[in-house]
Amino acid sequence: MKSNYHFKFEDLKVYQKAMEFGELVHHQTKKFPKEERFELTSQFKRASDSIALNIAEGSAGTDKQFYNYLGNAYHSMHECVSCSSKAFLRNYIQPEENEENRKNLTELAKMISTLRKKIAQRL
Repeated sequence: MKSNYHFKFEDLKVYQKAMEFGELVHHQTKKFPKEERFELTSQFKRASDSIALNIAEGSAGTDKQFYNYLGNAYHSMHECVSCSSKAFLRNYIQPEENEENRKNLTELAKMISTLRKKIAQRL
């Protein structure tokens, strides 16, 4: 999505990856059963969106604040691992989808950890 208005955090590869993952989860959860709408579907979507939202929100603050928000993003990412596993165990997603989720989450974990280490060196 191109815009005439740009925010610096949008250049962060970790933010871009988190945005992509949130959209992937959004599409996956569309096929979850209706009875999961306010349960696993909602939890998985909120946790996946929270990764990018915490990166964006934290980037506007001090290094210490950004470090803490990245920690929140990291926790949400771990929550997504559990949500994906639950979805797989309940046969809502295929094994390949679960593996794709786990691959994306592993990449996000590395990116978030690396960024946190860089920020920690400045603190």
